[in-house]
Amino acid sequence: MKLLKLVPEDTNIAFLKWRVPFYVISLLLIAGSWALVMTKGLNYGVDFAGGQEIRATFTQSEEAPIAELREQVGSLGYGEPVIQRFGAPNEVSIRVRLPDDAAGDKGAAQRIANEIVGKLQASHSDFRLDGNDNVSGKVSGEFREKAVYALLAAMLAIAIYIWVRFEWQFGVGALFALFHDVSLTLGMFALFQLEFSLQIIAAILAIIGYSLNDTIVVYDRIRENLKKFRRMQLPELLDLSVNETLARTVMTSLTLLVALIPLLIFGPASLFGLTIAIVLGIFVGTYSSIYMAAPILIWLGVTSDSFVAAESEMDRQERLARERSQERT
Repeated sequence: MKLLKLVPEDTNIAFLKWRVPFYVISLLLIAGSWALVMTKGLNYGVDFAGGQEIRATFTQSEEAPIAELREQVGSLGYGEPVIQRFGAPNEVSIRVRLPDDAAGDKGAAQRIANEIVGKLQASHSDFRLDGNDNVSGKVSGEFREKAVYALLAAMLAIAIYIWVRFEWQFGVGALFALFHDVSLTLGMFALFQLEFSLQIIAAILAIIGYSLNDTIVVYDRIRENLKKFRRMQLPELLDLSVNETLARTVMTSLTLLVALIPLLIFGPASLFGLTIAIVLGIFVGTYSSIYMAAPILIWLGVTSDSFVAAESEMDRQERLARERSQERT
């Protein structure tokens, strides 16, 4: 039985031929993404913007009817609620974002909470209210701050790891590729005003992990080829390395998309932001490994001698002595 090969073994695509225009396009996309973030801003969810949190138990049910709750609370007009199991299967946490005019008004926040509780009590006879809290702007601000620190720490740790494993140029290349991926993801959320919550932070960390994995595979092959083909021009060597890892990259991306596309189309609305972020991350992560992480090595001065130990003066003298001795014989 002949195995299916999505990428032929003799593939020889000149990726690096278009490195300059693709770099220009990528830099424009990064600038545009941050312009959108600065001007339109991110549509923060309850986690980051504050809101009302209601905890409840459905005493006569084994599991809380989360789908029904999401529909019922959403019909009240306070945006897409965040509903999660909280403890036992029949216990839930319901969070809604407060309108701007009610964010600082405790009375208005309480009236909204009473409206939600009343709606659920009328629809579910076994509804029991366990708690009703207001998520303050201070707490949500701390969430935002810690989320930023988490992203920066992850990217910095990755850059240091690649720097130690390879050379400093590779660390810079990987860091720039990750910055590209995160920037485009934030730009998409700012452009379409999708809800930005803690779930999206988890998605961005997953994107960083995927992009890093793909970049390291390419970098490993580049390092091997730098040792093997000492006289090959660097652009040609980079093209060779990318083509040699292309089959693995395509297979990994398609495998992930096979799992994510059905979830994107048929999955619950509460997971749409998480799923679309990871789907976008697969595309930009694969693109950045080829057109961001690899070409930058040329401009950072990587050569065929980067992974060959420098010859000391003593070693050079010994080599010359051996060569003279061989010439005499």
